[in-house]
Amino acid sequence: MSLFNIKKTRNKKVTNRAGGQAYAQTPETKLAGILLTSFAQNQFYRDAKTTFGELVKLLTEVDSEFAAKAAVYARNTFGMRSITHVLAAELAAYASGQPWAKAFYDRIVARPDDMLEITAYYFAKGGKTIPNAMKKGFANAFDKFDGYQLAKYRGESKAVKLIDLVNLVHPTPTKRNAKALQELVNDTLRAQNTWEAKLTQAGQKAETADQKKEQKAAVWTELLSGNRLGYFALLRNLRNIAEQAPGMMETVVAQLTDRSRIKKSKVLPFRFLTAMDAIRSADLPKKASRMLEKALAEALEISMDNVPVFDGRTLVVLDDSGSMTWGVNKSIGKKPIEIGAIFAAILYKSNDADMMRFSDSASYLKPYFGDAAMSIADRLIKSASSGGTNFHSIFEKAKYKYERIIILSDMQGWIGGNTPNKAFEAYKTRTGANPFIYSFDLQGYGSMQFPQNKVFALSGFSDKVFDLMEMLETDRHALVNEIKAIEL
Repeated sequence: MSLFNIKKTRNKKVTNRAGGQAYAQTPETKLAGILLTSFAQNQFYRDAKTTFGELVKLLTEVDSEFAAKAAVYARNTFGMRSITHVLAAELAAYASGQPWAKAFYDRIVARPDDMLEITAYYFAKGGKTIPNAMKKGFANAFDKFDGYQLAKYRGESKAVKLIDLVNLVHPTPTKRNAKALQELVNDTLRAQNTWEAKLTQAGQKAETADQKKEQKAAVWTELLSGNRLGYFALLRNLRNIAEQAPGMMETVVAQLTDRSRIKKSKVLPFRFLTAMDAIRSADLPKKASRMLEKALAEALEISMDNVPVFDGRTLVVLDDSGSMTWGVNKSIGKKPIEIGAIFAAILYKSNDADMMRFSDSASYLKPYFGDAAMSIADRLIKSASSGGTNFHSIFEKAKYKYERIIILSDMQGWIGGNTPNKAFEAYKTRTGANPFIYSFDLQGYGSMQFPQNKVFALSGFSDKVFDLMEMLETDRHALVNEIKAIEL
């Protein structure tokens, strides 16, 4: 197979959402981009309704089995939820009679409430009865869950409850779930042992504020001592634990920096930044605050230890224009600049890399290499210029011969109107470079600033994206091929 002397592709030129010139991605890459970056929330250049419309349109342009595999990949490998629920419901129109359909509706379910969300969306879009493939897949999916999980996700206050779904799909009781299903039908299934339930019960039993504090401290102590608090729950509750059970700080730090727990958790890297923000905004004793901040910085480093170390010289470029600094995504509590800054910091630290930022213009940065990635990301976020988006400036400023250039952006260039090809070609002539370009589309908008030869369009907020980067220089279609390899 020829890797470098490949057939030239002619990417269609389009106008991007900022009004600038760009290149269209293939429908498959665009679909993957939306699935791996969209949290079904409004963005700077696109609202959630528009995103759903684009997803529906893409289903007419790609093979339906590929779309199903892409949804499973996004849900199970990258941990994406709401946007995969939308696609799963929309795929019902394409799934009838397909050999992969039943397995798809089983594999797309990682938690019981995945089924509830997909069903609710399907009915809200006008569906009258659940299609057979969805019904059979969901019935099989019930066997993944025990009584604890079924009780936790009963969805009692939701439009579609778990008991509704049981009545619709009629799962066959198994040794794993028979008792819980019967209790669900009898309306006696209740969540008793979740950390949420235990804390609620502690609050209800207390008669005074002091008793409430004591009982909640006892619950946190019990959960942490027994290693019964999930990693994501631990991250979300650091502030509460520090305030209500300060004596458990050493245990918290040990669990927070446990490499095996971090790797099993599938926690997205920017969640550490969210937790750090919560700690810094709390009025905690200095000792506890410092312990937690240090542990979070260490945990982030551990979470990203699969970052590839490339041969040769690398340039990491962060877009800090206005569209990158606008709008906090409600699902993740972060702006695109914050996600980009985390990835930029880790890539910079892991490689023989230079760092650059750009908006109206570009400039080299010299962060201290010995700093924690969290500290580097903090400075990148706070110093963002929030100007326009000028991709030309990257190559006008670049002064070294790089083997690869990694650009973290929403890819909505508009300054200069046209794509930066001339500036890019001038850079190559000036330096003798012929770099790979890694184009991170942090918003999944679906356009690029470069045609695809030696350009890798990447999407996703999980550290799994680094696994793809490691393959791309030998397989330029790694993302699409990874999706195609999914078994249904």
